[in-house]
Amino acid sequence: MMDKPKLLDQVRDVVRLKHYSMSTERTYVGWIKRFILFHNKRHPKDMGAEEVQAYLTYLAVNQHVAASTQNQALNAIVFLYKHVIHKELGDFSSAVRAKKPGRLPTVFTQGEVHLILTCLPKTQHALIARMLYGAGLRLIECLRLRVQDIDFLRNTIMVRSGKGDKDRLTVLPDNVQVPLKVHLNQVRAQFERDRLDGFADVYLPNALARKYPNAGKQWLWQYVFPAEFPSKDPRSGIVRRHHVYPRSVNREIQKSAKLAGITKRVSAHAFRHSFATHLLESGTDIRTVQALLGHSSIETTQVYLHCLNSPGETVVSPLDRL
Repeated sequence: MMDKPKLLDQVRDVVRLKHYSMSTERTYVGWIKRFILFHNKRHPKDMGAEEVQAYLTYLAVNQHVAASTQNQALNAIVFLYKHVIHKELGDFSSAVRAKKPGRLPTVFTQGEVHLILTCLPKTQHALIARMLYGAGLRLIECLRLRVQDIDFLRNTIMVRSGKGDKDRLTVLPDNVQVPLKVHLNQVRAQFERDRLDGFADVYLPNALARKYPNAGKQWLWQYVFPAEFPSKDPRSGIVRRHHVYPRSVNREIQKSAKLAGITKRVSAHAFRHSFATHLLESGTDIRTVQALLGHSSIETTQVYLHCLNSPGETVVSPLDRL
């Protein structure tokens, strides 16, 4: 009989069975490994709510992690017990929870957006940044776009399997249409060269690769923003051209913001915050903004109203009245 896979290998198998992303797989495996090491390598099946509670409290009190980090660890552990070990955890609500800060998102002014976009080098990173701001996309949503997701006739972008595994439509800005068409012509030329070199087989989500074995070699399934070089798929071992690495986009945006003299906390995600805030400033209905962003709850979108009505921007300081 074959040996039973190790626990972390079982976790990887279940994550892949549920079609979670590679980053989620790495995150879950990392947290589960740290949870086991914290309890001196005891097997999770021999532990329960008390041990989970102790670990969450340790993260909050000793490691001073953010609330989102603690929730991430909890999600990984719950996934382990629910889907891998198949054991009820019980109640661990009395664990010390990390305090969730009431921070407002970083929002650029339209002038700051213009400065950053102007300072970006004329590469596909500049086009990615324009898409982030012009369509309100998350970075990973933008990088995972396929050729078929861009509709130039209807001026729309189809975001597939966004946060919460939901599809949605958002706007394709007129400002990017010409450079995007030029870019896609260059990508297609590269795709044709890859076909000759044997690399024209893009990753397909879920079970599409089995259902349509030749789809990965078709133009409509190719990434809009492919990586510069082919690389080995960490799961299948197949050498193929993946999409642009997210960290490289953030790095270029931060370099350009520094060059533009912007001192705010800069990230690619700030373009999405700015998209929502500037739409609300221009009078767009908040329900429309919610749909474009793909928020499940209107409360999530309402945080941008606080960015609009900040007292620090409207109140005159008493010092200026002297």
